[in-house]
Amino acid sequence: MKFKIFILAAFCSLSTFAQQEPQYTQYMYNQGVVNPAYMINEPGLIRVGSLYRSQWVGLDGAPKTANVFANIPLNERVEIGVNYVNDQIGDVLTTNNFNVNFAYRINVAENTNLSFGLKLGVDNQSLDFTDQNVGGDLAFQNGETTSLDVGVGAFLFKDNYYIGLSSPSVIPYKIENNLGNGDSSILYKKDPTAYLMAGYVYDVSDVLKIKPSAVAKWISGAPLTYDLSLNALYDEKFELGVSYRHQDAIAALAGFNITNDLKIGYSYDFNVSDLNRFNNGSHEVVLLYTFDLLGVQKRYISPRFY
Repeated sequence: MKFKIFILAAFCSLSTFAQQEPQYTQYMYNQGVVNPAYMINEPGLIRVGSLYRSQWVGLDGAPKTANVFANIPLNERVEIGVNYVNDQIGDVLTTNNFNVNFAYRINVAENTNLSFGLKLGVDNQSLDFTDQNVGGDLAFQNGETTSLDVGVGAFLFKDNYYIGLSSPSVIPYKIENNLGNGDSSILYKKDPTAYLMAGYVYDVSDVLKIKPSAVAKWISGAPLTYDLSLNALYDEKFELGVSYRHQDAIAALAGFNITNDLKIGYSYDFNVSDLNRFNNGSHEVVLLYTFDLLGVQKRYISPRFY
């Protein structure tokens, strides 16, 4: 029961708590989870991956997120992305989301591309207060909803930079409890979210690349948040980085290309907010594998670094 009262208290203001999209430090390895227009843009390559995040370790009832994903180019202009996300906040809130992204690319200048994306999926949320010792309080009834999940995005990119604008969920919905006498309370509320992201790759030398990147996130009824990151890639094998999330956390990132096809990444978040008194940070692990059906990667001297 340690700190579980904190989680329950948060549900008393769910309009700012539960509407948040799952949080990722290593979002750069699967930008399609927040922007359906993201493309690897390489026919012959199929990229699959999985990510697991344990947030606020040591805080009972803290969020845990699992994401399984794939990027599948169909031809030189069309690519689909598949995402399954399971997000849990203690034993109370469970979210399961399955969606498919459809992205279409056009050339806007030499070696410069613009893609447009549409996300279609299903979002299921369930609330279970059975084990939370809330008695018969009608404000904390179990509830569940399943809804259509639609997102849109645009992604401008070249080998050395990208700019993306997206809304991964454009349809709002909520779970309400009947309190009797015609009154109701909102147990869960999700509003549209918007992301703006950008990154630039500097070739410092033949073996070293530096990539500053940023992502800003806006959600109705909550303040604007942003992440600033700096990643370095050495010899196409070793990656180190640091990230700052506004008024929330500082993160360290590390990645290693075990083979040309297999990559592993890890990040650790240290809270700089008042929450740092109650937790031991957040851990995130990502695993990526690329199926090179046509020997595409073998022809690369310098693969794309995003």
